[in-house]
Amino acid sequence: MSQLIISNLDADLRDRLRHRAEQHGHSLEEEIRVILRGVLAQEEPDEKAGLGTRISRRFADIGFDGDVEEFRGQHVEPARFDE
Repeated sequence: MSQLIISNLDADLRDRLRHRAEQHGHSLEEEIRVILRGVLAQEEPDEKAGLGTRISRRFADIGFDGDVEEFRGQHVEPARFDE
């Protein structure tokens, strides 16, 4: 396993991380690993999810939790601009 050294970490941030680690019963290093895993897991694309699902996930953090229907197999009329 590799090591990572973070320089110039603000004392306030370090203290908050240490406090969070204590609350979760982790070492400071383990708490940072948990945080990094969680953040990176959220960024992994879910290529099997449909467009509606991906849109819902994208906007979930701003309070949008409604269903977005998939359009597969539905007939869509293109917009007409010649009228």
